[in-house]
Formats: sequence, C-alpha cells, structure tokens
Amino acid sequence: MSPDVDLTVPKPGRHALRDRLLALDSRLFEIAAERNWPFAEPVLPRLSRSANHGVLWFATAAAVAATRTPRARRAAARGLASLALASLTINTLGKRSVRRPRPLLDPVPAVRLLKRQPITTSFPSGHAASAAAFAAGVALESPAWGAVVAPVAFSVAMSRVYTGVHFPSDVLAGAALGVGAAFAVRRLVPTLAQTGPPPRPRAEAPALPGGEGLVVVANRASGTADRMRVLRHELPEAELVECEPGEVKEELAKAALRARALGVCGGDGTVNAAARIALRHGLPLAVLPGGTLNHFAHDLSVEDGRGLGQAVREGEAVRVDVGRFTSGDRQGVFLNTLSLGVYPELVREREHWAHRIGSWPAEVLAAVRVLRTDRHPMKVELRGETHPLWLLFVGNCHYRRMGLAPGRRTDLADGQLDVRVVHGGRHPALQLLSAALAGPLTRSPAHAEARVSRLRLTGIAAGTPLAYDGEVIDVAGEMTVDKLPEALTVYRPLP
Repeated sequence: MSPDVDLTVPKPGRHALRDRLLALDSRLFEIAAERNWPFAEPVLPRLSRSANHGVLWFATAAAVAATRTPRARRAAARGLASLALASLTINTLGKRSVRRPRPLLDPVPAVRLLKRQPITTSFPSGHAASAAAFAAGVALESPAWGAVVAPVAFSVAMSRVYTGVHFPSDVLAGAALGVGAAFAVRRLVPTLAQTGPPPRPRAEAPALPGGEGLVVVANRASGTADRMRVLRHELPEAELVECEPGEVKEELAKAALRARALGVCGGDGTVNAAARIALRHGLPLAVLPGGTLNHFAHDLSVEDGRGLGQAVREGEAVRVDVGRFTSGDRQGVFLNTLSLGVYPELVREREHWAHRIGSWPAEVLAAVRVLRTDRHPMKVELRGETHPLWLLFVGNCHYRRMGLAPGRRTDLADGQLDVRVVHGGRHPALQLLSAALAGPLTRSPAHAEARVSRLRLTGIAAGTPLAYDGEVIDVAGEMTVDKLPEALTVYRPLP
C-alpha cells in the first residue's frame, strides 16, 4: 500500500489568511500534545484503534439493536447508514481533494502513539466523520440513544488529536461532514417523527395518572412479555390481562364492561378486535404494538410502553377514521387495509404452510400455488361493467411514500378510502404478483388509484377471499366499503 500524499506535488503559494489558520492549527496541535490528559492514556489510544474500519460502531449498533425495541433498531440502522455515506464521501472526495500531510509526531509523547501510523492524507479525519455520522444518525431517530453514544463518538474524535494522527481542523471538518451525512440520510429516509400523523383532531379522553381504570388485554402469541413489563412499570395501577389467541375476543369483551379505557397489546388482527369492541362501548383505545407489523400503532407514533404510558397519564388522544365493509351477512371494520384478489390468497396459503416449513419457504410456495391457479384474474363489476382484477386494495386513509421510506399514513382522519387496483390480463406477469405483494405504492402499467369515501362492488364470485387487518374471510355477491369518520378515540403521545 502506498501513501495518498504525493510529495512530488509542489506546495501551493503563500496566502496570508490560510497561512495564519494553518499556523493556529499547528499551535493547537502542539498545545494538545504538551497537555496532560488525565486518565486518557489507557483509554484513548485503544478507543481510537477500536474505531478502525468502523468495528466499534458496528458493535455499538448491534448492542443498541439487541434491546429489541423498534426505535432502537431503527436508530442503529440509521447510524450505520449515516456512517456508510460519510465513509464513502471521505474516501472518494475528502481525502483526494485536500492532500494534507499528517502532523509531525515530535511533540507527541511516545506513550500516546499508535502502534501503526496511518498513511493516508490527514484532511479530513475519517474517524471523526464516522463517529459523528453514527452518533448523529442514532440521535435523529432516538435522542435517548444518541445521548448514550455521543460521549463515545466525542472521545473517538478527540483521540485522533491525542494520538497525534490529526490536526484539530481535520477532526472538526470530519465531524461536520459526518453530521451532514446523517442529515442527508434523514432527507432520503425520514425519521418516524417526521412521518407520523398530525396530532389532530384532538379528542377528550380520561387522564389516568397511574393507569387506574385502564384494562389491557395482551395476546401471548405476539411476544408481548417484554412490552407488558415496561407498561406495568409506566402504569402500575392498570389491569393487565394476558391470554391465548383464542381467548382474546372474550377477554376484550369482559374488559370493556369494567374499564374506563380499553387497552390492547398484539398485532394488527388483535388491535382490530379491540377496536370493534371499543367502538361498540364508546371507550377510548390504548394500543401497545406487540405483533410483527403493527401498522396502526406505528402510524400513531406509538412504539412502546413509555410513549403509551405518557399519553394515558396525561389524557393525550386523537380521533381516527375507521373503515367498514358489508357483504351479505358478513360485516366488519378495518383500521389499516382491506384487499381482494391475489394478496388474500397469498396470506391464506402462507398461513397454511408457515407452521410446517417456515415463513420464507411458505411465502415462495404460496406465490407458486397462487400463480398456477386458474381463478385469476378475478372478475368484479364496477359501474355495471365487468373488470378482471389481480388485486383490489382499499386503505383506511391515504397511504404515501416519503422519500425512500415504506408507505405510511400521515393523516388518520382524512375521511378517504385509498383505492388501488392492479388490472388483470391474458398473461399474468410476475410484476403483477410483485404488485400484489408490495401493496399500495406499487407503480406498474397495470396499476390505477383513486380516493373515494364509498365503494360498491358487485359480481364477486362465491368463495372469494377478503383480507382485512391480517384476517381472511370469504365473501360473495355484493360488497360495500365506506368510512366512519373520526369514530374511534385512541391514546397517542402528542408533541
């Protein structure tokens, strides 16, 4: 490996301001070298070496993600994405643009020196850029974790001056570049705080300081134990009921008779059951995500027991729309989505095989079986005309794409049904199957969309599967889908 500094390149001519700044930078470096840094000798050189090639930050990200909270996992991922962008910028532009030699090591005590001296150019500091990028990325998603990581990142940056491998200006420039990389990543992939729904319309809900009057029913099959422990700490007077999946609806019905507010911990299907009962009894709903996807809770910006506990203690709540469908004697509500066509059949096939062969193999097998069936495309009547469809998707409120992030709803009370259609054809291509799997934001030549307040379908064949909030039933004949605007009051921490 050869150094990046080309000693044959002539030095630039004299420039008064630049020369004064460089002299000041060199003087600050000498002051740092002469200064006694208490307790730094056994720590900073080791910390500096541990940050080589991002090893320290990958280990930190793994430790943060191991806490198993959604925000911590997102913070870790955002930190690594910011680090990757900063490193790419440093290695492709930064080091090659300003070919500054490393400081002379004469003033630095030998005990501080690294065993292996870097041979790349000095400006800017790649270690400082990576440290600042990772810490800023984590902090943008989770300020609490950012506060934990920031002292480590600051120490890594300072270690580069302490060990004599960078001038102070190298570190400052690298840190600025790292922070800029974190904000660039946030622009591409907005944080949850940016994409959360507006805190409107506010609703009247009882403030329960210790949680007294709140009855929370948790679905054990959703892996809710850790989250229930946090909620028990936040709301010690709340009544918490854990039960098996088959007992959830019965326990929710019992809880509604004695509760001032109904709580639920589970996936979207469990939350749907709780919403129906809360609507029937006129109770506010407290949702603690506990399943795999948790779309409704995340669109409310409720991630864990801490946020939910704050909202319940202070009576912070909003009103949200509820979707409703009726088909013959079948009727129900949905908080997230309703769909006909390929997707419900994929869900049904996947669930049939998942417990035997695992989730991912079941996904593949379900796709193959659905593609080979001769029932597609299904046919429905719209405005008196028969249309072949691969997928009809109806969302409760408008789903959006924010930057490169997955589709989210930024308003849960807009009064609209978000209708997306993938048209059928003689040659069902894989792109149509991809559209069915990807959901509402797919763009393909066979894709169309509209936003309405009411939808009526006729001519649905008997046995056609309908999926809503993760549940699958059969429908036939005629179906009506409409909205219950601002019908449900839910607790949500407000800014």
